[in-house]
Order: sequence, then C-alpha cells, then structure tokens
Amino acid sequence: MSMSLRHIVSRSLASRQKRKDPWSMPHTPEHIASTTSPTDIPPPEPLPRHGESLETMRARLVYQSRKRGTLESDLLLSTFAQEHLGTMNAEELSEFDKLMDEPDWDIYYWATGKRTPPERWADSKLLEMLRVVRRMPDLH
Repeated sequence: MSMSLRHIVSRSLASRQKRKDPWSMPHTPEHIASTTSPTDIPPPEPLPRHGESLETMRARLVYQSRKRGTLESDLLLSTFAQEHLGTMNAEELSEFDKLMDEPDWDIYYWATGKRTPPERWADSKLLEMLRVVRRMPDLH
C-alpha cells in the first residue's frame, strides 16, 4: 500500500472511532436517559371501542403486543400475551389494554426493573406478571 493511501485509510479509521454511535444499546445509561417519558404528563387516553367483545379485544391485544415498534417490546409483550391473554377476565384485559397505550421503552424498562413505574402502575398485578415473563438476558 502506498504511503498516501495508508495515510488516508488511517485518517478515515481515526475519524470513525471519534464519532459516537447515534443508537445507544438498551440498558445503557444513555439509552435509559434518552427514552425516559416526562413524569408531569397525564396517562395516555385509550381510544373508545364501543361494543367490542372480549374475543375481539383479545385478538386486538394479541396483535398489538406483536407489533409494537421495538423488537424488545415485541418479544416481551407477545410472549406475555401468548401465555396469559387467553385466561384473562374483562378487568384484566382492560388493564392490559391501558398498559399497551404506554410508550414501548417505558413498558420495557418497568418490566425489566431498570425504571420505576409511575404511581398509576406501582401496584399493578399485571406489571408484576409481566416482570415474571421477562426471560431475556440484559443486553449490555
């Protein structure tokens, strides 16, 4: 390799090493800080679904648990849905429906114990069940 080409390659590699990755890994302090939802906003307002049967609600929640937007949330929530939605009563399904309106990373970090849930979810049996389902290793 010529001297000038070697110089260009080494400068290129050095500049790449100085650039910060814009996508931080989950469970890193940077990621947890960048995905934190403001605490002063009210909980999300669910869409009204008048006349929705329990079976339709179950089917919708199964679909929503699989199509979240982040792979981590998809895996966590779809596993939970597969194991629990079939036996949930109307009240439990309604609570899960409300949880599904929360931001993905909040649900994920509440379930993995990396973030304290807000007061509205602090004593939730559903969130406790979700913590038990979590089987993925930490990604650090």
